[in-house]
Amino acid sequence: MGEQMTELTMSPIPPESPPSPSVVVLGRFQPFHRGHAYMIEFANDWRLKNMPNASLIVAIGSSNRPESLRNPWTHYERSEMISRWVVSSGIQDSPLIVPIPDIDDPPNWVSHDELYHGESGFFLSSDPSSLNLYRESGWEVIEIPMKDRNRFEGWRVRETARMMSTIDDPNAVMEVLCPTMPQSVLELMIDNGYLRRLAFLGEGGEPVG
Repeated sequence: MGEQMTELTMSPIPPESPPSPSVVVLGRFQPFHRGHAYMIEFANDWRLKNMPNASLIVAIGSSNRPESLRNPWTHYERSEMISRWVVSSGIQDSPLIVPIPDIDDPPNWVSHDELYHGESGFFLSSDPSSLNLYRESGWEVIEIPMKDRNRFEGWRVRETARMMSTIDDPNAVMEVLCPTMPQSVLELMIDNGYLRRLAFLGEGGEPVG
């Protein structure tokens, strides 16, 4: 059975004062990988060249999803991953990280997101459906050209991480996962047991083989 969006709580609730129109990128970041790093770098470079006075907002989707193999990490943990990478990358002007809960109402998806990341500014994404939804809602949209899209699909990165989740040698884990995930993020996940969790998210909570 799939997850029922209607049973999800709206967590967190929208801020009283959403940010002013900004440059926005949106992802689930389950986990944060090199494709996401490229996306944020691209968006920040675009911002500096075209809207230097605007803020860069990194919106974390599915903040209210219960723990599962598809959603192993909380929005707090994903925010931590992004923040760790931002520090290690030396990116100019730290972005504002905004968690956004899911809703089961696609026509109102963008207006719901605006309660969290602010009203129409500039939306950058490599996902055609997200670009169309934001464009139809009056946003200026910029497509991010992605290389090696298949390599950086979230499910593929998660599955490789799951296979490494019972390996106790950090160097071996880093060697396998570093091609798709930033080293700073991997170090955070290894040190805090974020990878080990994947071993117990199969049926019955038994470690993966």
